[in-house]
This record gives sequence, structure tokens and C-alpha cells, in this order.
Amino acid sequence: MRTYDQMLHHLIGEALKEDIGDGDHSTLSCIDAKATGKAVLKIKQDGILAGVSVAEKIFKMVEPSSIFTALKSDGDEMKYGEKAFTVSSTIQTILQCERLVLNIMQRMSGIATLTHQYSSLLKGYHSKILDTRKTTPNFRLLEKEAVKIGGGYNHRFALYDMIMLKDNHIDFCGGIEKAIEKAWLYTVEHKPGLRIEVETRSLEDVQKVIAVGEGKVFRIMLDNFTPGLISQALQLINSRFETEASGGINLDNIVEYAKTGVDYISVGALIHQAKSVDLSLKAEL
Repeated sequence: MRTYDQMLHHLIGEALKEDIGDGDHSTLSCIDAKATGKAVLKIKQDGILAGVSVAEKIFKMVEPSSIFTALKSDGDEMKYGEKAFTVSSTIQTILQCERLVLNIMQRMSGIATLTHQYSSLLKGYHSKILDTRKTTPNFRLLEKEAVKIGGGYNHRFALYDMIMLKDNHIDFCGGIEKAIEKAWLYTVEHKPGLRIEVETRSLEDVQKVIAVGEGKVFRIMLDNFTPGLISQALQLINSRFETEASGGINLDNIVEYAKTGVDYISVGALIHQAKSVDLSLKAEL
């Protein structure tokens, strides 16, 4: 399995190919190849900063001799008017990397900012905030990294690193008990150690998982349960499985879910509802 750095290198390489194509002709037409310069990343909106380390990798991947000076770090609170970093290199490198750096940092900072709002509400509670697979294709790596920067935790990264028996798996398979048994046998034969989570839609479903899942299932998802029903489910589960609340949870009601004592609260909105933060990269003359 590829490491984070390997995946990031691939992501940056493909993104640069997509943007530059057969050449940044705007830059090539008017900027001498040997001309050098300096640019500064200006913050134009309050929030949580994310993507500084990625920006450095982008510039140094294109021009290893680039001088990158971080003025703030990933996870720092940022205010309008502050500066995040400066970069000195050939001007062609600065201009070729500008849009990719901004696109990534604006998106990551938006996710980190929203995640921070959620995670701040959970301070003092047992529950931890999780993201989901509701991500942008080919950009999941950095969206999930931004969640961690904002104070959240990652759920499974993709389909390959956890078995998650959701409603459609269960319905197509013929029921919770059958789905759990088949999934467990699959892990024994093909992927020893791969963990199994099961989505439940009612207290009856929870009882079924309890009856057949001990030693096989590690977490029960309580999907679209009210806080009251979650409290009842937790009494039935009695700490024999990890628990996760999911569905319809937002900034207005997340504390009510946290009060139940559920282990995890997953919120797809951390990523798919986040708004990009306003940043700009400007020449420093």
C-alpha cells in the first residue's frame, strides 16, 4: 500500500499535468526562464489554516532549490491580513504553481475551519468527530488530511481498509446475520485482521448484531437514530462494541448526540459542505 507521501507526490504530479499541459504559455510568453522573484501568501478570511506543508512540497517538487519560509503552520488560527508563507524561486515556477497551491489551500482551509467548529463543540465530551467517504474523487487524501488538521478524525480511507456493511449490503445479502457471517468468513479467508462495522437502522437491528457479532464486528453504526434511541442502544450494547452515530447530525444538534456518550459521530458535511477560504498569492516586489 502506498504511503501518504507517495500518494501526495502522485496527486501533485497529476494536478500539475492537468493545469500546465504542454506549457504555461501565459508565463512562457513574457517571463524570462532565469528571472527570479518572491511571492507571499496573503490571508483574506478568518479561519483555520491548512495546506502549508503541501504548498511547500508543490514548489519544491517543481523547483527543488525554491526557498519556502512558513510564517504560520497547518492548524493555526488565521486572521484577515496575516501572511502564511513566502516563496522565492524562478518566477516561472511561482506562476505555474500559483493556482494549484491556492486551490489546495483554500479547499483544505475551508474543511479544517468547518471541522474545527464541530470539534470545538465536542470539547469535554467522550465523543469524537469522524469524516466519511463523501469526498471529491482524486482529492480525498488532502480532504481527509484537512479534517485531521481541523481537530477531527478519519473514518476508513476507502473501500479497501475496512468492511462496512451498510443498508444496501445487508438488504442485497438477505439480512444482518447473513451479511455478518459472510463478511467474517471473507476476512478469515482473504483479509485477516480487516475490521467489520455494521450499520443498523433500528433497535431490533442492534440486537441482531449483538446476538451474532461478538468477536466479529468491532463497531455498530446507529444510522439516523435520535439521541434518545442512541441512549437506548448504548444500554443494549453495554460497551461490547464501539459505537458510531450517523445521519442528520449538524452544528445545531451535535451536542445532543455527544451527551449520549456515543464513541464516534460521523458527519459527511465536514467535507462536502465546507466552503473554501479566501487566500491569494501575490508578488512581493
